[in-house]
Parts: sequence; C-alpha cells; structure tokens
Amino acid sequence: MTVIESIPVKAAVVDLCKARPTHPRPEGQDRYTISEVAALSGLTAHTLRWYERIGLMPHVDRSHTGQRRFTNNDLDWLAFVGKLRLTGMPVADMVRYAELVREGAHTFDARQELLEQTRRDVLTRMAELQDTLAVLDHKINFYADARRVSETA
Repeated sequence: MTVIESIPVKAAVVDLCKARPTHPRPEGQDRYTISEVAALSGLTAHTLRWYERIGLMPHVDRSHTGQRRFTNNDLDWLAFVGKLRLTGMPVADMVRYAELVREGAHTFDARQELLEQTRRDVLTRMAELQDTLAVLDHKINFYADARRVSETA
C-alpha cells in the first residue's frame, strides 16, 4: 500500500508527488534496493529501516530473498517526508500524518489541520528568523560604519 496521497482537482485526481519528480526508472520497472534509495535520497540505510519500523514509511515490498524493494512512490514519499522534516515537524506528527494517509480519504480534514498547524509554526519561525536577520544586519552595518569612521580619522 502506498502512502502517497491524491487530491481531487477539477473532477480529476492528481497525485501530489507525481507532478514534479523524474525518476531513474520508469513506473513498473521501479524497484530500488535500500542502498540505491539511500544514495538517491541522501538518507542512510539505518534511517530508512527506522522510518519503516516506526510507521513513517509504508510497507516496503520485499524480494524473494527478503531484500527491500522500494518504488518511485516510495521515493516520492521520502521526498515529502524530507520537506516535513525541514518544517521542523516532530517525528510523532509525521508518523501520525502517515497513519492518517493510510486510513484513507475520510481523514482529509485531520491531515489538513495537521499541515495547517505545521504551516503556522513555519510562519512563526520565519518571522523569528526575519527579526534575527534584522538584528544581524544592524550589527554588521554598525561594525562597517565604525570601521569606516576609524579609517577616516
């Protein structure tokens, strides 16, 4: 089962992650080993196994020898999880989001609220960073001005 979600758009269903990525292998031939996914995603094999263990990754198919076989959908999901990580979303919330996706369309409202709360948190952090940047700019300008004054004196 894939965790990638779809949303209705103008009577069609559009996969959120399919619009942007280009994958090394075509759909249907998209079986990647854990080391290939680690190289493509920048995550370690240990992290990928951990994501699967805590429920952040959907069930990953296995070969007849038990080796994990990831798909393009799995790569898309990992890219989305990477964006969630950049927002500062706690892992527990990411796992909750993944659970909601697996539960189906009736959880759209809960998913939307979780993402909206994360968005509010990101906007708050951005405002804090803008304030911090303004302080840094002020100090940098102060030192540049002080240097100019000392050089002309």
